[in-house]
Amino acid sequence: MASGLLEIQPSELAFPFEVKKQSTCSMQFTNKSDQFVAFKVKTTNPKQYCVRPNIGVVQPRSTCDVTVTMQAQKEAPPDMHCRDKFLIQTVVTKDGSTTKDVTAELFSKEPGKVVEECKLRVVYIPVNHPSPVPEEPEEGTSPRFSNVENGNRSSVQIIKLTEERTYALQQNEKLRQELVQTIIVKLTSSLTCSWFFWQLIISCINKTQELLKKERNRRSGGFSLKFLLIVGLLGALAGYIMKRT
Repeated sequence: MASGLLEIQPSELAFPFEVKKQSTCSMQFTNKSDQFVAFKVKTTNPKQYCVRPNIGVVQPRSTCDVTVTMQAQKEAPPDMHCRDKFLIQTVVTKDGSTTKDVTAELFSKEPGKVVEECKLRVVYIPVNHPSPVPEEPEEGTSPRFSNVENGNRSSVQIIKLTEERTYALQQNEKLRQELVQTIIVKLTSSLTCSWFFWQLIISCINKTQELLKKERNRRSGGFSLKFLLIVGLLGALAGYIMKRT
């Protein structure tokens, strides 16, 4: 929108509207003249909008960007219609002016002073979140084939998990059987050794009794030294075996 002093773009303030979210819109002021032009931005709803900068000076043959932020709203207005408006006032100021030189009196309407005004309305643009777009099947395939493929993948995963579970159970049973076999072998070995030692003791006793009987038959007056040595050795062997068991 062109005015006598500044060219203002856009011609209306369009805000993407989404409940409970802020939205921004930009304006650009272009000074195509050889004069310093001061501007001031006003709105009919100052609590709803934040304008930065809301005042300033546009130098000759230059531009100025202005950002307008709309505060988040709790609910959407009926029919997405907004009645808010903005007013941009512009006036020629002295050369070399800066933002510090812009005052309210500069825009007061006095005889001989030209204060131009430009009104912009506010419009809301609904924000529609795009719905997820399904991936297009490759050339030569159909959506039904894709669904079947996904189903096959799920079946393969289920079968794989079942096989892993079966393998784990088999390994557990194998370890349990090995443990039981180890315990049985140790117990059997211990019992076998004990039985062997006791059989040896019994054999020694029997042998001693036989020698004792023979010695009595041969001599009625006492035992020989050889007999006593044999009996002593058998007794020592029996004692050693009993200690080991």
